[in-house]
Amino acid sequence: MSTETERERGTWTRESTLVARDLKKSYGEFRAVKGVDFEVYRGECFGFLGPNGAGKTSTMKMIYGAAIPTGGELTVAGLDVTRYERDVKRRIGVVPQENNLDDDLGVKENLLVYGRYFDLPKKVILQRAEELLDFVQLTDKANAEVQQLSGGMKRRLLIARALINDPEIVVLDEPTTGLDPQARLLVWERLRRLADEGKTLILTTHYMEEATQLCDRLVIMEGGRIVTEGSPKRLIEEHVSPQVLEFRGRDDSLVKLHEVIGMEADAVERAGEALLVYTSDADALLETVRGSGVEVENTVYRQAGLEDVFLRLTGRSLTD
Repeated sequence: MSTETERERGTWTRESTLVARDLKKSYGEFRAVKGVDFEVYRGECFGFLGPNGAGKTSTMKMIYGAAIPTGGELTVAGLDVTRYERDVKRRIGVVPQENNLDDDLGVKENLLVYGRYFDLPKKVILQRAEELLDFVQLTDKANAEVQQLSGGMKRRLLIARALINDPEIVVLDEPTTGLDPQARLLVWERLRRLADEGKTLILTTHYMEEATQLCDRLVIMEGGRIVTEGSPKRLIEEHVSPQVLEFRGRDDSLVKLHEVIGMEADAVERAGEALLVYTSDADALLETVRGSGVEVENTVYRQAGLEDVFLRLTGRSLTD
């Protein structure tokens, strides 16, 4: 991720650290992941996006060893996950979506105890714990009880815990869910620093701004398959027009509006109570709307984003 220019050009180290080929996962008769292919390079932030049930969580679980692949191949840090499960777990760090910190231990104790699972020397664990608490800005809370931490502090402590074994790859399952904007920005800043230090980040999120800010590349999943892959910028350029007009009004008005502008717009999508109109010339389209006599209650102009990409590809919102 080094700089914005490098992120856009994809000039991070082109050394594969995670490779999936025809990867599958089934639970009984249900096929959660239906044969996906992807490759993650060392030092990049790679994202998985998709609505609930798309298969991204099952894919993540196979990466960090919480689920065994049903078929296909998956190598993490150069190791086959089905043959070297314990070795893989030693080389990755996991930030789960749920808070699974030990409430019976203090903040620093959570790190010290977790470090023992990796058979690290006590001196090394202590040094890393102190460095990591400083990294996530929790040094002043080292002796506090976990229950005394805010939601944002707990997420930062989970990140610190995931780093205690100095992993090559850090897997983050919706790392900022439920956080207020200020806490979310702080977590983003910490994650950017990890990428700058050469860590490989694997991320799932429902926040489109988060994916745009952090991910060098990402895949969008739907129905257990990958429907597209690329950098956020490239996906937006390839799949949607640059400008979006959102019209809100009565249902009959939106139906009439669709009829009026359908031929002039690049694409039109209905999203709940709004009509989303994609175009390369928003000013011209607005003139057409004003001259049509169709009444709309509210009009919003904005640039296209990842949410629009997903809506165009699947007809669903990322938060469905």
